Amino acid sequence: MPRFAANLSMMFTEWAFLDRFAAAADAGFTAVEYLFPYDHRPDEIAKRLSANGLTQVLFNLSPGDWAAGERGFAACPGRQAAFRDTVATAFPYIVATNVRRIHAMSGCADPTDPKLRDLYLENLCWAADILARHDVELLIEPINPRDMPGYFLRDFDLAGEILSAAARSNLRLQFDIYHRQVLRGDVATALRELMPLIGHIQIAGVPQRHEPDLGELNYAFLFGEIDRLNYLGFIGCEYRPRAGTIEGLGWLRRMTR
Repeated sequence: MPRFAANLSMMFTEWAFLDRFAAAADAGFTAVEYLFPYDHRPDEIAKRLSANGLTQVLFNLSPGDWAAGERGFAACPGRQAAFRDTVATAFPYIVATNVRRIHAMSGCADPTDPKLRDLYLENLCWAADILARHDVELLIEPINPRDMPGYFLRDFDLAGEILSAAARSNLRLQFDIYHRQVLRGDVATALRELMPLIGHIQIAGVPQRHEPDLGELNYAFLFGEIDRLNYLGFIGCEYRPRAGTIEGLGWLRRMTR
């Protein structure tokens, strides 16, 4: 059975952010991820990880001004300096948390513009080379336009093309099963075909993005496939609890007993 990491940006929101680490550990999680740590000092987060025996699995580079609609800069014209700044900003958190995987959001831009594809590739290669010196992987994630309208990386084929063109061993795919199902379906086949590229997997029920035992996907089957494919990483639980985090963890107890 796969190992699961609680996403503290979506789960345990009944607690203040820094208190979610203890809540996740008390609920049985041994690892966590979240979107962004930048509202808190690196040492504050490191202290919570250590005190609760938790592994930090993943977080994102800063997206910029989220409230104003910014969703990263990697593919955005005129924002190359801003993208490079997000890598510099992340480094104290990488060191403090010992995280091995960072997600770079592409931003909102036209994916059919070849100039922006070239810019995206250039930025990713630059960041991957910097992070490789510290044994950190850089991840890219196709995100469906229903949840994030206008997002540049909204296609798994484009993600594969970018990864192939970059040819960086530490530049890998963040395979969110929820986004895959909304975008194209055929999840099991995609997992089999793309596993050599996958650096991290995330889950949520479809279509409401609640617990994975709610909705149209058979996660028991998919978890079996993930095991069969010898995926050794954590699976991030990036879902919104339908009626309370603790109340919705029955799926985890059933899957891991």
